[in-house]
Amino acid sequence: MKVAAFNGSARKDGNTASLLRHVLHRLEREGISTELVQLGGRHLQGCIACYKCFQNQDRHCSVTKDMLNECIDKMLEADGIIMGSPTYFANVSTNIKSLIDRSGLVAKANNDMFARKTGAAVVAVRRAGAIHVFNSINHFYFISQMVVPGSTYWNIGQGLNPGDVEKDDEGLKTMDNLGKNMAWLMKRLYN
Repeated sequence: MKVAAFNGSARKDGNTASLLRHVLHRLEREGISTELVQLGGRHLQGCIACYKCFQNQDRHCSVTKDMLNECIDKMLEADGIIMGSPTYFANVSTNIKSLIDRSGLVAKANNDMFARKTGAAVVAVRRAGAIHVFNSINHFYFISQMVVPGSTYWNIGQGLNPGDVEKDDEGLKTMDNLGKNMAWLMKRLYN
C-alpha cells in the first residue's frame, strides 16, 4: 500500500510540510509506503474548461505544460491521497486548487478513477479560516467517491513561521492519530 501526499504550500519546508511529515511518519510505522510531493516552486495552471479530458478519456489533462499529469499518475498509483495546504485568505493555496479542479475533472471524465481510494486533508493555519480549507479538500474527496478517515480533531495545525506547528501539541497528536486511522482503514479496505 502507498500514500501520496501533496504539499500545496509555497514553502517546501514550512508548517504544512511539517504536518504532512508527521502523518507520513505514522503511516510508515504502520507499514505503508509514502511519498511527499512538493508543489512549492512549481506553478500548476488552473483548469481551462476545455473538456478535452472527456473526449480523450486517457486519465490525463490535455494541458501538459506543468506537472499536473505527473501528480495524477502519483494519485492513481497510490491507495491513499493526502492534500496539505496552508490557509490563504480562508482558502486553499492556488496549487492545491488547481490540483483539485484539474485532477477532479479528469477523474470524472474517466469513470471516477479515484473512487474508493482513501483521502485526508491536512491544513496549516496561523489563526482562523482553516475549516474552509479542510472542507474544500474533503469536498474533493467526497465528490470523487473516496473514503475519508477521521482523527481526534480536525486535521489542523497552528503556526505562522516555519516550524511553529511543532509547538502545537494538539495539532501534532491529531496528525499522529490521522496517520493511525488512515493506516487502519487502508489495511481493511485494501488487504
